[in-house]
Amino acid sequence: MKPLQISPETAQALAKKLNVPIEHLMHMPQHILMQKLAELAKQDKNNSND
Repeated sequence: MKPLQISPETAQALAKKLNVPIEHLMHMPQHILMQKLAELAKQDKNNSND
C-alpha cells in the first residue's frame, strides 16, 4: 500500500487533530482515515452545540 497523497502541512494538521504519529497517519488505509475524520467531525459538531 502506498502512502497517502496529501501535503506535508495537511499530514501534520491531521496527525495533531487525530492524535496519532505522522508516520502512522501516512500509512493508514484511506477508509480508516475517512472513518476517523467522520468521528472527529461528529465530536466537533457535538462540542459546538454545548
